[in-house]
Amino acid sequence: MSIPFTQWPEDIAKCYVDKGYWINEPLTNIVSKQLAVHANKTALICHGRTFTYRDIDTLSNQLASKILARDFPNDATALVQLPNSAEFYIVFFALLKCGITPVNALFNHSSNELVAFSKQIKPALVILSTEHSLLDDSNKTSELLTKLRPHCINLDNTLIIGSASPDLSSKSNNVLAPMHWQQNGAQLIFEHNNNLNLNLVKQESSADHVAFFQLSGGSTGTPKLIPRTHNDYYYSIRQSALVCEISANTVYLCALPAPHNFTLSSPGALGVFYVGGTVVTASDPSPTTCFPLIYQHKVTLTSLVPPALHLWLVEMSKANDTTKTNQTNIQLSSLNTIQVGGAKLSTAIAEKVNKILGCQLQQVFGMAEGLVNYTQHTDDTWHINNTQGKPMSPCDEIQVLDESGVPVNAGEIGALWTRGPYTFRGYYNSPIANERAFDGNGFYCTGDLVKQTASGHLIVMGRNKDQINRGGEKIDAQEIEELLLHIPSIVDVALVAMPDDILGERSCAFVVKKAEIKARDIRRYLREQGVASYKTPDRITFVHDLPKTAVGKIDKRCLRQSFITETTC
Repeated sequence: MSIPFTQWPEDIAKCYVDKGYWINEPLTNIVSKQLAVHANKTALICHGRTFTYRDIDTLSNQLASKILARDFPNDATALVQLPNSAEFYIVFFALLKCGITPVNALFNHSSNELVAFSKQIKPALVILSTEHSLLDDSNKTSELLTKLRPHCINLDNTLIIGSASPDLSSKSNNVLAPMHWQQNGAQLIFEHNNNLNLNLVKQESSADHVAFFQLSGGSTGTPKLIPRTHNDYYYSIRQSALVCEISANTVYLCALPAPHNFTLSSPGALGVFYVGGTVVTASDPSPTTCFPLIYQHKVTLTSLVPPALHLWLVEMSKANDTTKTNQTNIQLSSLNTIQVGGAKLSTAIAEKVNKILGCQLQQVFGMAEGLVNYTQHTDDTWHINNTQGKPMSPCDEIQVLDESGVPVNAGEIGALWTRGPYTFRGYYNSPIANERAFDGNGFYCTGDLVKQTASGHLIVMGRNKDQINRGGEKIDAQEIEELLLHIPSIVDVALVAMPDDILGERSCAFVVKKAEIKARDIRRYLREQGVASYKTPDRITFVHDLPKTAVGKIDKRCLRQSFITETTC
């Protein structure tokens, strides 16, 4: 039995196979195919530890065997929340080998999101990290597990992974962080020279079945789940590697959250593994963390969101004296390309990348649902600085439509619709959302407003969904509004985006109150509900009432334009 999902029509699926887009190989092939030529090459560097391709295969085999020993059903799912670490990738490949379908929560997600994911997938396995504040002590751990318990098949199958601290490297190059089962505290022992026969642990799902779930941007509440099959995702990885021209010489710095589609497959860590390159993990994208890693490991490629890029540019600008400038330039001298995506990059910032950082900018506009667009080094300067790239596959189908569903003229703004060999056909167990998101021909409405140039490049102009893009982190306005309306002192509320030079957008909550309440009370309430910190309004404005449209709906366009406040906190 496999995970149910909306499949591609048979004739279209056959076409993708016939054209070689879908090769009917599991995602585990990404590592296993390297064993013949790059088995002893460094594949992964994390906290001073190095892992070869053979290490990744060996350790994921052993972890898979330990998981399978607990006798999971064939359609088992897993809730995983791990930081940027070697353990994230070992767990990812181990679960693929087990045929267990994971959803990888972001590390900045809190209990509210973890519970919501659990409600959707009913996990048979939970994998958590002690590095998260939710597991700071035994009381917090118990509190989290109590919240998850009603939605999990068996919380005895909770695997706790300890800190991947730098002192691990002093014990062994490829040692993993400590792991134990929450139920009895039994530690998992890994034998680094014992590579289990893959056939003993291999239970991976068929290539045309769901490999794992990705998270949507969350335009209607907690992120919906996106089923990604081995076939469609493997094609996305291979095509990204081709378009981005990466090779076995590529050294990729993963500084954004590892589960993001951007850092996982665009071309991301999986793309780099696919070509036999090296992935270096960073705990965060700050210059303080990343610049020394780039210098030490001769990093050639990395991915950033616009706010992180801004910090890098500021750090370089601080180097006013010649000595510091030269020192910083040397730190970044190996870096060939910086990819920027997750939110629209302003042209003014784009123009500074090559001049200040001395490397090539590649704009990336992609989504966990599928479609990925890239600028390429062969593009002229205008397209690199002013567009978000063009679709990477010759089989990507693009429509830019007006509000009536009619194609707009070239260069005009419209809603972006798409379908293709790596764009999904439906959210998991979400018939109502799917009815709204897809047309009768399988085209997906991305929620983006774009215009397309004569060359096929896309320029992102905004969103037509009630969503705030805070530096690449998507906030659903409705989710936060509904939570705030549970506060007795609040009569009405509207969460809208306000422009920000660094993040692109910040959130502002316009609040109508019937009793005394302060901004700090509202923020404390959201924390108590387990809401991720990035979703807490950056600004809270108290007003007498909210403007309405002619049909009585809250006029958010008016609020975004005005930002006239009665009381701002």
